[in-house]
Amino acid sequence: MKTKRRENWYQCYLAKWSVYELLEKCDGDLAEKCQASGCLKCGGRLDRSDYRRKPRGGPEEAKKVETWRDSFCCDREGCRKRHTPPSVRFLGRKVYWGVVVVLMAAMEQGVKPARVEVLRERLGIDRRTLERWRTWWLATFVESRFWKEARAQFMPVLCQKTLPWSLCKAFGIDRLDRLLKLLRLLRPLTTAWVPVPLDN
Repeated sequence: MKTKRRENWYQCYLAKWSVYELLEKCDGDLAEKCQASGCLKCGGRLDRSDYRRKPRGGPEEAKKVETWRDSFCCDREGCRKRHTPPSVRFLGRKVYWGVVVVLMAAMEQGVKPARVEVLRERLGIDRRTLERWRTWWLATFVESRFWKEARAQFMPVLCQKTLPWSLCKAFGIDRLDRLLKLLRLLRPLTTAWVPVPLDN
């Protein structure tokens, strides 16, 4: 993928509300599977217990719509275990949309600094935030148990010094379905409790 394509990720993904709607639908499917499986601790019924999120960095339409994180709570007294299914929209507790964290950090690997600066300002991302994401990818992420297991899926071996760009390149994310596959790979990072299989 050429630098120009990376610059076009902004128009293709970050600025299109339809991409965020698709990710919401995917999360809805994950939530249905989670609820149908019941409580993994006691087998009880799961009741909805969604909570509001205010993710930053998306298109203008995102600021006008209430965003909820799918979550459930066991209905059995004495258990009440919370089940928050994995997500393709959020990346753990980060306050920005997951796709923004992935793509903006990847664009720093080759897009002209002036262009990154324009995108950063357009999305309302502080320069220090971008630096924290970079540190997270190159230190916290590469040392995580998740990555130590997941990296074995890639041949040839991905360059860890250029994450997440090397991940984006491996998935060929200039197609939306491939971006979705990448976000699905990262799902285990989005919750401490994973009540559904992550095979699709």
